[in-house]
Amino acid sequence: MEAGAWHLLPDDALLGQCDVQAHRASGPGGQHRNKAETAVRLVHRPSGVSVEGKDERSRSQNLRIALERLREKLARRAYRPPPRHATRPSRAAKHRRVEAKKRLGQKKALRRGTSEAE
Repeated sequence: MEAGAWHLLPDDALLGQCDVQAHRASGPGGQHRNKAETAVRLVHRPSGVSVEGKDERSRSQNLRIALERLREKLARRAYRPPPRHATRPSRAAKHRRVEAKKRLGQKKALRRGTSEAE
C-alpha cells in the first residue's frame, strides 16, 4: 500500500494499523465522564499521526469521531498539488501593457502642464 492512500482504507483495516488508547478526558460531562475512560486516542503507526476523540460520553462514538479525524489528517498529508507550468504573456498582452503605460504617462504629462519660465 502506498503511503498516500491510507485514508482510503476501510475502517477495520485502518484501525488495524493504529494503536488505540482509552483514557479519561476532562471537560463537561459530569461524574460519568470524570470516572470512565471514554476518550480515545488513535496513533497511526506507519505515519505517526495522532488524533483524539473526546467529545462524547460514549467510547464507541469517540472512536468513530477519532477515526474520521484520522482520515481527514491522512487525506491532508496525502494531498499533492498539481504541477504548475511556467507561462509567458502573449504578444497582445505585452502590447496592451505598453499601451496602458503610454496612456498613463500622457495623462501625467498633462497634469504637469507647461511652465511660463521655460
